[in-house]
Amino acid sequence: MPGKNIHVVPLENGWAIESEDGAGGRQLYTSQEDAIAAGTEKAKQQQVELLIHGRDGQIRKRDSFGNDPGDIKG
Repeated sequence: MPGKNIHVVPLENGWAIESEDGAGGRQLYTSQEDAIAAGTEKAKQQQVELLIHGRDGQIRKRDSFGNDPGDIKG
């Protein structure tokens, strides 16, 4: 069963990745690029969605790893 989605979120002095269920705590990074790389790897391993937030806290990008329905055209 897949875990909860992974979020890359801004902090006052850097960036973090965290799971929606809070499992595994919050991993801290100095750059958004490093947080995205780590979050991408974790989302791939867990086959969940990665949600990348901007400095304003709004979701600016989503990537899915393993939960895409196969019958969507587009």
